[in-house]
Amino acid sequence: MKTLIFALFTLLAGTMLLPETASARAGFFDHSTNTWVTPKYHPGGKSPVRRKKVRYDGPYAPGTLVIDTSERRLYHVLPGGKAMKYGVGVGKDGFQWAGTHRISRKAEWPGWTPPPQMRARERAKGRILPAHMPGGPNNPLGARALYIGSTLYRIHGTTEPWTIGSAVSSGCIRLANEDIIHLYSNVKVGSKVVVKR
Repeated sequence: MKTLIFALFTLLAGTMLLPETASARAGFFDHSTNTWVTPKYHPGGKSPVRRKKVRYDGPYAPGTLVIDTSERRLYHVLPGGKAMKYGVGVGKDGFQWAGTHRISRKAEWPGWTPPPQMRARERAKGRILPAHMPGGPNNPLGARALYIGSTLYRIHGTTEPWTIGSAVSSGCIRLANEDIIHLYSNVKVGSKVVVKR
């Protein structure tokens, strides 16, 4: 009995001593219960386009993210003439863009602050967007976000994995949550991003 009580006390004490940042890295903050939650799965579901390692003989150096919006694929260039290829959702008609930037920031379970232009556009359709939405499993940015330079665009997760491979966004590049988590763990702030049309 003493062993059981000691084990429970040790487990409880260890949980209370964990820093909040460790919990934050493991999951998301649920504002309805004011607790950190560690999901056993990545909300949103799997991508209909399976990621895979492919040969790469393009002009970009290892570490570069090359997004081909017409193909609706993202290539993370690796050493040795290889790249990890992911299916992505891209900007719908009128929201496509191209350019070269750098990853300026990374965030786990990012909050979403819709730009004023997007809020006005959606309001005109009768849909009211929040001024800000905290990170979590229902947030449209999904599990991770890579911020593209000083633009309004992100490479981020999604709660709608069935849209991967489609032109559906307002210019952001979206991946299924398990794919953005995989990419996020292999990309550094400062990495080059090339978006091609």
